[in-house]
Amino acid sequence: MRKRKIFHLHLPTRTLTLGKRTLLMGVLNVTPDSFSDGGRFLAPDLAVERALSLQRAGADLLDIGAESTRPGSEGTSMVEELRRLLPVLQALRGKLKIPISIDTRKAGVAEIGIGAGAEIINDVSGLKYDPRIAEVAARRRVPLILMHMRGEPRTMQTAPFARNVMKDVTQGLLASIQKARKAGVAKSRIIIDPGIGFGKSFQQNYEILQCLPELAKLGHPLLVGTSRKGFLGRTLALATGSAPGKAKTVPAKERIWATAAAVTASILGGAHIVRVHDVAEMAQVARVTDCLLNPPTSASANAPAVRRRKK
Repeated sequence: MRKRKIFHLHLPTRTLTLGKRTLLMGVLNVTPDSFSDGGRFLAPDLAVERALSLQRAGADLLDIGAESTRPGSEGTSMVEELRRLLPVLQALRGKLKIPISIDTRKAGVAEIGIGAGAEIINDVSGLKYDPRIAEVAARRRVPLILMHMRGEPRTMQTAPFARNVMKDVTQGLLASIQKARKAGVAKSRIIIDPGIGFGKSFQQNYEILQCLPELAKLGHPLLVGTSRKGFLGRTLALATGSAPGKAKTVPAKERIWATAAAVTASILGGAHIVRVHDVAEMAQVARVTDCLLNPPTSASANAPAVRRRKK
């Protein structure tokens, strides 16, 4: 197993070290129609409560999305996206101690979200939908997550899949990186995400997980999101005897152990950040998997978690 490269990610209020241990990005969807938890946290008070609970569970980052990009989704207007997002950002000011990432494809939402306290932009379109997001990231000096998506949410799982998925993902990410750098985003502020489930076939998701070390060679921190995704539900359904040709699956909430396996594979493949719904459970998975990459010494095992000042 290859050790991950260490990166220092500069945010407006702090610097994150990536690679010494896996960072957990907790998912908060303030949408009515997200595939896993749509509608549960649409009310601002419930969203705030959920954000704080994810922090207590061990999240290192919080990714807030106000537009569903699940397969078949039609998109959301900028006005509606901000209507869902801003009350939550405003209510979390002074309460949340971990950095907030804005999951958006729109430059206007990114700009206003950063002004309201977010410190990272997560663009699932990889600058295809609105390239001006890179200008926002450069001007605001915030990290930019570039994800690979083949097609667009409405049609990405019905359009033809790539013949060579790793070539498609690699070339797509390189094109996104080039756009970001041309807009002035520093190389040190770019994170890449292969986009598991976004325009990939059932088999291709597993191929990407197997080949993550190839993406690590691109020289950027790697984020991977497999949490509760459809290919895991399909895998579990097939394991119980469903015919391969049928699109049977198991519910998203029942995919936690499958997610644990995929998170383990992601970390061993070089992921610096894993994006998850079930933070407390995946924190355990990440800590144990990290020990495979960096075996603990007896001294580190016995050292206190927090060093206190001597009185």
